[in-house]
Amino acid sequence: MHQVRPPAVAGAFYPGHSKTLSHDVLAMLAAARPDAAATLAPPPKALIVPHAGYIYSGATAAQGYAQLAAVRQTIRRVVLLGPVHRVPVRGLALPGADYFATPLGEIEIDQDAVAAIGALRQVVVSPVAHAQEHSLEVQLPFLQLALDDFKLLPLAVGDATPSEVAQVLDVLWGGDETLIVISSDLSHFLPYATAQAVDSETVQGILQMQTNLNHQQACGATPVNGLLLAARQHHLQPQLLGLCNSGDTAGDKGRVVGYAALAFTPGESHAH
Repeated sequence: MHQVRPPAVAGAFYPGHSKTLSHDVLAMLAAARPDAAATLAPPPKALIVPHAGYIYSGATAAQGYAQLAAVRQTIRRVVLLGPVHRVPVRGLALPGADYFATPLGEIEIDQDAVAAIGALRQVVVSPVAHAQEHSLEVQLPFLQLALDDFKLLPLAVGDATPSEVAQVLDVLWGGDETLIVISSDLSHFLPYATAQAVDSETVQGILQMQTNLNHQQACGATPVNGLLLAARQHHLQPQLLGLCNSGDTAGDKGRVVGYAALAFTPGESHAH
């Protein structure tokens, strides 16, 4: 019997009906797809995308996923990291499942990747950390429609150091066939103007590859810091694709949540 992690937030964070879901996601991808001249070349090795309900942050997430059009057949493995919101965990948690399901179908978990990191002491197996976690799940329909045929390595990130996260990413880094996706929102529940200032500063820190973000700046600060550490070592160049907050999309401006999409592309390594 294969173990399937069923969707927990379908019908809440995103449409629970497959037809509506694919229609909405494809529409967001089409709206985000820049004219061909603006697509990043080379395509991104890693993305940072938000994970709120699609009416709030779907358009921003789509700005990241739209960059994958040229490599939709090349990418065969997606390493997906997001913060735990409900179940505390020490380290990075694997789901202990064989498949993740969404209304669009099942995605196979990459067992070779699971085996490759299984011996690292910061890697644990926690089905309960994944069971209700939305930060990874909301990315799956985008991946299912932006890519062709891929396997997934999902990690729910709890209490870990940037170097513990970077070590896991390093083992799984691979080549053009591997995409890394980090799921994170920015500030939470600040007034609109304050959030704009705070989020703008946070994004500047990310663009400068500073690995000391805190959880007030980004709920996914832990996996983001780990990615930034690994991205520095691998000479990736960050680029901001989109930045807004829930006051811009579907919420009131009194208490907003910030969202950004960033891409990391292979760059020239500059010797200092």
